[in-house]
Amino acid sequence: MSEGFHVHGPHDHEVEHQAHSRDPMAARVAVMTAILATIGALISYQGGATQNAALLYKNEAAIKKTEASDQWNFYQAKSNKQNLAELGATLATGKASDDYRTEVERYKKEKEKIMADAKALEQASRDADTKSDESMHVHHRWAQSMALIQVAIALAAITLLTRQKWLQWMAYGAGIGSLVIAALAFAHI
Repeated sequence: MSEGFHVHGPHDHEVEHQAHSRDPMAARVAVMTAILATIGALISYQGGATQNAALLYKNEAAIKKTEASDQWNFYQAKSNKQNLAELGATLATGKASDDYRTEVERYKKEKEKIMADAKALEQASRDADTKSDESMHVHHRWAQSMALIQVAIALAAITLLTRQKWLQWMAYGAGIGSLVIAALAFAHI
């Protein structure tokens, strides 16, 4: 975004001109447009914030999934060592066989903790994925609200250009629709 200058849209000059006229309709529509633009800025901020939250949750889910995979690999390595110790216990005799049996029991206990850790990490990954999906749903609501408020602003500009009262009412309707959808987003519905 450039700093220092602002490029007006095709209708901006006419909107400014009408806003400075003594026409009560133009004044009402100009104020409505300013209010809609302000609300639009707030909606846009909320939409961006929820999208960022969704991305952070998705990233967390990927990290937890990788950590769970590491734990399952560790579990597999312990299983391989346990299998070798069981083979050693079978082939060896006396004290060596007893030592291998002790190793087998140690590996079994270690695997239990590793399995619990891996399952906890998998659950954390699923939870973060769910939070990401919920955040994206809310983001879509904010985006829908923003689209409607942009339609309302465009209708307000066309109202000033055409002086059609019905367009003004459509702008009001689109603005109210935007606020309803924003309320749904705010309520996480």
